[in-house]
Amino acid sequence: MLALPLLHLAATAADGSPPNALFGEANLRLLVHTLALAGGVLAGALTLAAPLAWLVTRTDLPARRLATLVGLLPLAVPGYLTAYALLALAGPASPLGVRLPRLEGYPGAWLALVLYTYPYLFLALRAGFARLDPALEEAARMLGHRPGSIFLRVVLPGLFPAIAGGGLLVVLHVFADFGVVSLMRYPTYSYAIYRELAGAYDTAAAAWLAMGLLTLVAPVLWLEARLGGPSSVHPSHRNPPRVRLGRARGLAQTLFLLVFAAGPGLPLVALLAWAGQARSALGPVAGALLRALEASLPATGLALLLALPLAYLGVRYRAGLERIAYLGFSIPPLVFGLAVATASLRFAPWLYQSVPLLVLAYAAYFLPEAVAPLKAGLARIPTRLEEASRTLGRGPLETGLRVLLPLLKPSLQTALVLVFLSGLKELPLTLLLAPPGFDTLALEVFTRAEEAQFAAAAPYALALFLAGGGMAGVLFLLEGKKR
Repeated sequence: MLALPLLHLAATAADGSPPNALFGEANLRLLVHTLALAGGVLAGALTLAAPLAWLVTRTDLPARRLATLVGLLPLAVPGYLTAYALLALAGPASPLGVRLPRLEGYPGAWLALVLYTYPYLFLALRAGFARLDPALEEAARMLGHRPGSIFLRVVLPGLFPAIAGGGLLVVLHVFADFGVVSLMRYPTYSYAIYRELAGAYDTAAAAWLAMGLLTLVAPVLWLEARLGGPSSVHPSHRNPPRVRLGRARGLAQTLFLLVFAAGPGLPLVALLAWAGQARSALGPVAGALLRALEASLPATGLALLLALPLAYLGVRYRAGLERIAYLGFSIPPLVFGLAVATASLRFAPWLYQSVPLLVLAYAAYFLPEAVAPLKAGLARIPTRLEEASRTLGRGPLETGLRVLLPLLKPSLQTALVLVFLSGLKELPLTLLLAPPGFDTLALEVFTRAEEAQFAAAAPYALALFLAGGGMAGVLFLLEGKKR
């Protein structure tokens, strides 16, 4: 299901001659733009996420759970919603009455993507800080090392896996992004692929550009595998001592307020203001929401069904087969959608641009978001419980249903929320694979915002924001219960 579309995409590129732009100045410009945006967003997200993660794990910051929620909320706000808000608030009819500086091109794309992707590094670094053994830092302090030396020689090596893992997600999201760069008119590989499909209807040229983008993904995956291996610093279950912020407490709280204002707060203010001016009836918005649910709900169920056996094999038998799930996720969704579309036209034309095909693409692409929490949950369940059930005469299926599934309930809930949230706000796959007239909330927002119809897009964007924010809140509550 994952390999066939990619192989067919390569075959499609091989059937056509490489476009002249692939070896010319235009392709070099795309390469520079894509790498510059990925590097800039990674640096910005790390600069923002590292102090936030340190504050919620290592200091006496008040209301740390609320601060953690502030760090999680941007997961519910797609990058194209932030780009939409930045453009709307800088327009001549800004709903706030005050025009913000207009950000387009690289600055606008950089800011929107930093605000969208930093939570991936925030979550990884928060877990990394929590796992570090405080005894090592205390020993270094007793040996006379200063705080800067302790950070560089003790803390930073222990955070390398977290930085590599979170950084990989950030870079892959930048490579994959299509909505932000399109709205900000900043040409990258994803933007060029869409222009070839939508403007020139040249599938072969789009396939060649997709192959060019995949050549950027491969070294990123290799680098993450080298840097993100097991840490030399052993994890500890001991809680580290809290650093007293003192007079800096107000400054830390102000930082979180600014992050909230610039992240989910900015789109929310713009959406509320524009929604008050919009004349869209509730019916079209509800219809778009129902269409989004029609694709994302079955895709979530299918992803869970596929993820359970993969996670079980990976944990109980260490077969490594669960890594297959990451094959699709390591590819930008626009490229993956193009591969699925070309393969369906060749092998199953009756399935092309249908809801079942969209559901299959969602489930395949977001499968890792279901496998990861299920693997973590299974790793915490002792095998002796299954062995005891089998010795009492229970078969494998009954053991799974009556022993494993109840214990896996928190992990199943987390996987469900993650996959459903991703499907709800997905844009590139929907744009390429959805049936004609199957306009989800994401499609309604993007098509109207691209034509600068900000007021018309506001009700759909607000519904997407509230639905995504609600699911992020559910994820936050589930995390609290597991703790």
